[in-house]
Amino acid sequence: MADYHDDLRLAHVLADAADAATMDRFQALDLKVETKPDMTPVSEADKAAEELIRGQLKRARPRDAILGEEYGVEGTGPRRWVIDPIDGTKNYVRGVPVWATLIALMEAGETGFQPVVGVVSAPALGRRWWAAKGLGAYTGRSLASATRLGVSKVGRLEDASFAYSSIGGWEERGRLDGFLDLTRACWRNRAYGDFWPYMMVAEGSVDMCAEPELSLWDMAATAIVVQEAGGTFTGLDGRHGPHSGNAVASNGLLHGELLSYLGG
Repeated sequence: MADYHDDLRLAHVLADAADAATMDRFQALDLKVETKPDMTPVSEADKAAEELIRGQLKRARPRDAILGEEYGVEGTGPRRWVIDPIDGTKNYVRGVPVWATLIALMEAGETGFQPVVGVVSAPALGRRWWAAKGLGAYTGRSLASATRLGVSKVGRLEDASFAYSSIGGWEERGRLDGFLDLTRACWRNRAYGDFWPYMMVAEGSVDMCAEPELSLWDMAATAIVVQEAGGTFTGLDGRHGPHSGNAVASNGLLHGELLSYLGG
């Protein structure tokens, strides 16, 4: 099995740099925000954080490709770093502390590119989660001060907590009825949003979560954390990994029922 310790350490260094840059501009009164062609916001902090990460990767891993939300893909090869400089930009620009930098390393294999390293860093919450293939998933302040993550053991839908981002996306995609039926069948449902529900699944405080439309950079880091914590991460089509354009994550025990409500 490949050893990803060095890549994981590098991902933490990248996250440290991004945290400093994003926190420096968080809640700044003069923060500059633009609207992208897809009508989503992008702040100067998004761009600066991605540029910073790209610059460090070019020095530390010059042979690796890079895919980022703001500046696209650069390079080719069997290893690709995938970056979302600020997941939760709408929260960021409104001063809500629920946002994170997502950094993943993906490697080519028999089933295409799959994540092998992931770091999710939410400095405004004072939280960080990470994982590497075969090494487990953790949360803590640093590699040396960490707690191993594990998904819940809830096996009945009526006892389960379900997390999501918003209702609108399910309605737009004609899946609102199944979504609402699921919320009624569960013990609890809450809209935490963005990266956070996946980290809650990984640490066992939430049992399952789903989103109807996502990009690869939204999912690559969260997928490996959920998987290494013992959970299951697929698309609504049941395909494993972060390639379906949407996401369903669970403790594994509930995944079939979850897909029966939302998939198809």
